[in-house]
Amino acid sequence: MASAQGFTSKLPEPLLRIIEARHYDPFEVLGRHLDGTKAIVRAFLPMAETATLVEAKEPFNRIEGTDFFIWEGNAAKVPERYQIEWQDGAGVTHCAHDPYCFPLQLEDFDLHLFGEGRHWHAYRFLGSHLRTVEGVIGVQFGVWAPNAERVSVVGDFNGWDGRAHPMRVRSGSGVWELFIPGLEPGGFYKYELRDRATNIHIKIDPYAQAFQERPQTAGLICPPSHFEWTDADWIKARAESNWQHQAFSVYEVHLGSWMRDDDGNFLNYRILAKQLGDYVTELGFTHIELLPITEHPLDASWGYQCTGYFAPSARFGTPDDFRFFVDYLHQQGIGILLDWVPAHFPKDAYALARFDGTALYEHADPRMGEHKDWGTLIFNFGRNEVKNFLLSSALYWLDEFHLDGLRVDAVASMLYLDYSRNAGEWIPNKYGGNENLEAVDFVRQLNMVTHEQHPGTLMIAEESTAWPAVSRPTYLGGLGFSMKWNMGWMHDTLSYMQKDPIYRHFHHDLLTFGLLYAFTENFVLPFSHDEVVHGKKSMLDKMPGDGWQKFASLRLLYTFMFSYPGKKLLFQGCEFGQGEEWNFAGSLDWELLERPQHLGLKTLVSDLNHLHRQLPALHEVDFEPAGFEWIDCHDSSQSVLSYVRKSKSGDEIVACAFNFTPVPRNNYRIGVPEAGFYREAMNSDSEVYGGSNVGNQGGVASEPVSWMGRPYSIPIALPPLGGLIMVYTPKKPASAQLSIKAAANDEDAAQSEEVATDALSDDTA
Repeated sequence: MASAQGFTSKLPEPLLRIIEARHYDPFEVLGRHLDGTKAIVRAFLPMAETATLVEAKEPFNRIEGTDFFIWEGNAAKVPERYQIEWQDGAGVTHCAHDPYCFPLQLEDFDLHLFGEGRHWHAYRFLGSHLRTVEGVIGVQFGVWAPNAERVSVVGDFNGWDGRAHPMRVRSGSGVWELFIPGLEPGGFYKYELRDRATNIHIKIDPYAQAFQERPQTAGLICPPSHFEWTDADWIKARAESNWQHQAFSVYEVHLGSWMRDDDGNFLNYRILAKQLGDYVTELGFTHIELLPITEHPLDASWGYQCTGYFAPSARFGTPDDFRFFVDYLHQQGIGILLDWVPAHFPKDAYALARFDGTALYEHADPRMGEHKDWGTLIFNFGRNEVKNFLLSSALYWLDEFHLDGLRVDAVASMLYLDYSRNAGEWIPNKYGGNENLEAVDFVRQLNMVTHEQHPGTLMIAEESTAWPAVSRPTYLGGLGFSMKWNMGWMHDTLSYMQKDPIYRHFHHDLLTFGLLYAFTENFVLPFSHDEVVHGKKSMLDKMPGDGWQKFASLRLLYTFMFSYPGKKLLFQGCEFGQGEEWNFAGSLDWELLERPQHLGLKTLVSDLNHLHRQLPALHEVDFEPAGFEWIDCHDSSQSVLSYVRKSKSGDEIVACAFNFTPVPRNNYRIGVPEAGFYREAMNSDSEVYGGSNVGNQGGVASEPVSWMGRPYSIPIALPPLGGLIMVYTPKKPASAQLSIKAAANDEDAAQSEEVATDALSDDTA
C-alpha cells in the first residue's frame, strides 16, 4: 500500500483528481485523446481487474496501484465510439461503450432558458432519460448543482461508487451531465456530490420521475411511457368550457386512507380508479382533488412534505398506473385536481436541503428560508433555476398526466415575509414591507404559464388572508388564480354550527357576514381535511345535541353549502358522517353505511350534487351579485335565513330557507319575487335522509301577500334543523310531485313541533 501511495503521488494532477473523485471535468482526462496519428484512451474502472479495448482487440495497461487503465496505439484502431470489455473480481465479464467517448448532449439553448427561469419543460432534459445517441442506447443524466466540486451518478449498475461515473459541468450553467451507454430502464440511481469543503453528499435526483417505494429513496430510471390516452374529447371540451358558469363540486381524497385492501395495504392506482370513479359518479361530484401524491417519505405528512416533485408516489403504483387513473376518471366525466406544494419542502438530508452543500433551493438565512412551525425550508423564489424547477413541476403534471388543475397549498405563507414570525424573525422587502415580492412574481408567472399552456385547467389557491385580487387576472393586478378557498366563510359557518341552537340567535352575523365579500373573489367553499384532524373533531361530531340533532344539523349544513354562492369541496368520509377524526393510517369507516342515518346523509349529498348540476340557478352565477338576493337575513330571533338564487338568464329562480333550530316553523312566510308555484326540490328533513319529514307536500303556491318588500309570498313548513330548496315555476304542475320525498300533513307537523319544542326545553334545562 505504501508503495502504491508513493507511486500515485507522482501522477499528474488531473489523474489524481480522477482517482480522488474531485475532478469537475473528467472528460479532460478520460476517454479518447488524439495526438496526430496516435491515440491514447484512458478509463477509470474501480471494479475491474483487467480491461480490453474491443475494437483494437488489445488489452489496456493498468497503472500500478490504481484503477486507471490506459491504451496507446494507432488512432485508426479505435473509433470515436468504442467499447471496453472488463472483468470484475468475481470473473464476470462486462462490455459497454465508454461514457467518456460521447460528446455533450444538452443543448445550449435549453441551458440558457433554464438559467433565465423560462424553460417550462426543464424536466425533459434534466433528470434521467432513455436516449439513443449515434445508434447507442443509454441513459442521459442531468442535474443542477452549481456549487459542487464534483458530481457523479451512482446506482445499482456501478455499486453506488462515486468514482465510477463522474459527470461534466456545463460552464456558466451549473448543470452537470453524463450519458451512460448500455443502461436500461428499471435501475435505481442517485447523485453523489462533493462540495467545496470536501464533504460528500448522496442526493436524490430532483427531476426523477419515479422512485423506490419508501423507506428506500433512490430514483428509478423510467422507460418512456407508451400509455395510450383516450381522453382527447375531454381535453378539447375542457379547453372550450366556461367553468365559471358550470357546476363544480370537489371530493377531496387522500388515496392512502380512502380505502385499503383487507390486509390494510394500499390499493394500486388502477384499482382506485375504478372504485373511486364509481363511487364519485354515484355521489355526483364533478371533480376529485387528491392530497399530494408527489413522492414523499413520511406517510404522516399526508404528502405535504414532498421530495419528488415530478414523481407520482410509488405507494400506489407506476407513473403509467397513475395515467390510467386519470384517463379512466376522465372517461367517467370526472375531473382531477392535484394538491401541489411549492411553498416549502422537508429538511431530509437526501433530498433538496443544501443540495450541493450550499443553500441552493432554499435561502441561506433562516429568517427567509425556514418555516419553524412546520420544520421545513422555503424555496428561494428569487433564483431563476428554482422558479424554473417549480414551474416545470406544475406543467409536468398537466402535460404528462392530463390533470385538470392544481390546488396550490399554503399560498399565504409564500406571500408574506412575516408569515408566522415574530418581530425580528423576518427581513422586510426592499421597500420595507412584508410582501415577498419574488414569491408574488413567481405566483403570477405560474398562473399565466399554466393557463396559457393548458387552456381550461384550474389553479386554485389555499389563501387564508385578505390579500386582494387573488383570483383576478394578472393584467388587472391580480395573482391570476382561477379560484380561492373561502376560509373565512368556512370558519364562520363551522363556528356557528358548533354552537348550541339556543344560543345561535346571538351569532346570526356569522352566517350573514360572508355575503359582504362573497363576490370579491372566485370562491370555493371548503370543508377540507384540515377541519377533521388535530382535535377539531369529525364534521358529525362538531354538531351539538343528541344523535338525531347531529345528523340533522349536518344535513342542514350541507344543504346550506350547496345552495350558497361559490363552488363546493368536501373531504372524504364527511359525506356519510365519519364518526371519528380522519386517520391517515387506515381506511374510512365504510361499515357505517350499514346504518340508516349515515346512509341517509350520503344520499343527501348525492341528491344535492345532482340538484346542483340540474339547476343552473345553483351554479351559473356563483361569482357575481346578480345570482343572489337575500329574502331575509335579519330573522336572528328564530335563527332562520332565506335567500334567492338565480340563473344567468334570470329565468330560473330558486328560493332557499334554513331553520337553524330544532323547532319546526309552520306557516313561516317568506317573500318571493314572482307569482307561481314553488316546487320543493330538496328538503334535508326528508325521511329518505333520516329526517322527521316535515315538509310542503310537493311545494307551495304563491299568494298575493306583500312580504319582506316583495309583492308575493309563500307560507312554508320549515322543518327543524332543516333546509329547503324551492324551485319556481310560473304555474302549479298538474300533478305536483316531490323531487325528494319530504311531505307531511299538518297534524304530523304540529306533533313534530311539540316534540322538538320539548326537546329544546330539555336541552335548555
